[in-house]
Amino acid sequence: MRKILFGILFFLFQWSFSQSIPSYEHFKHHSIFKKNDTINYYVYSQNEISNTTGILLFIHGSGAFPMFNVTKENKSTSVVSTIPFELEKLPKNYAFIVVAKKCVPFVTINQDYHPSKCFYENESLNYRVWQYDNVLNDLSKKIKIPKNIIAIGHSEGSDVVAKLGTVNKKLTHIGFWSGSGNSQYNDFALMIRKEVSEKKIDEKMATMKLDSLYQKLNDIEAHPNDINQFWMGNTYKRWHEFSEPAVENLLKVNIPIFAAIGTQDQAVPIESSLIIKSEFIRKHKKNLTYRIYPDYDHGFETVPSNLDEEPKDMWMSVFNEFMNWVEKK
Repeated sequence: MRKILFGILFFLFQWSFSQSIPSYEHFKHHSIFKKNDTINYYVYSQNEISNTTGILLFIHGSGAFPMFNVTKENKSTSVVSTIPFELEKLPKNYAFIVVAKKCVPFVTINQDYHPSKCFYENESLNYRVWQYDNVLNDLSKKIKIPKNIIAIGHSEGSDVVAKLGTVNKKLTHIGFWSGSGNSQYNDFALMIRKEVSEKKIDEKMATMKLDSLYQKLNDIEAHPNDINQFWMGNTYKRWHEFSEPAVENLLKVNIPIFAAIGTQDQAVPIESSLIIKSEFIRKHKKNLTYRIYPDYDHGFETVPSNLDEEPKDMWMSVFNEFMNWVEKK
């Protein structure tokens, strides 16, 4: 069973698992050259890409992590991956696509990876949207008239997919998973208030924590391009760039949207997600399907109710429900 690893990063999420088949070798590498920039993306497909009839684009959350980190010792191979899907269970008629973040390698073997200045300089919402928009346009040259062009954004990737939907008109369906409707800034305030409601802190401590939070946010916005100062594991620049409320972009999208969040999400308060449903109702928009999963966490694992209970990985269950929804839309 895959183990979910959470750090103190707000939207950091990755999966760790061991496998006998080196699935990282099953991806085909592609590059797009744009002026002084290069976009690297990777395709997993059980058929030749030209014979597939759909595109499934997965947009990762935050952080600078290779798609695969491989450790080889003697005859054993251990793989840590940021790709949560069971690749062999993906629909055979789809090409599964992931895109490398700027200056982040696809795979590292027997080495530790540390992000470079290049990554921090290019860590922004608009840059990631630009990457994925170009990848979809490039894929349209390789797959003639695909039936469906789907993008699933998870965690920070939900912000990206929301804005991508306003830019790329080839998309047919959007998955907005474990994402905030409000600004990420406001989510921190919500989490402080949740601590009060859960009686983890009192009102005096909550006021102190809110004052400290708003002081920090003011400092970030006073230095919105700073890549040398960090807060919660991310640069000031990154926080500023991803402070845009996703609901504002989602409301501009007219294709079907499947928004999903777990009630036990540790990174995104479910209260922040609720605004998406209410705003779609207020604006009389009918293209949203909104799913709440009781007792699921940020990565759609169940949260045990006692020490004898094991968490269950429900990612592929949510994905299967999503794909059934796609076929009906």
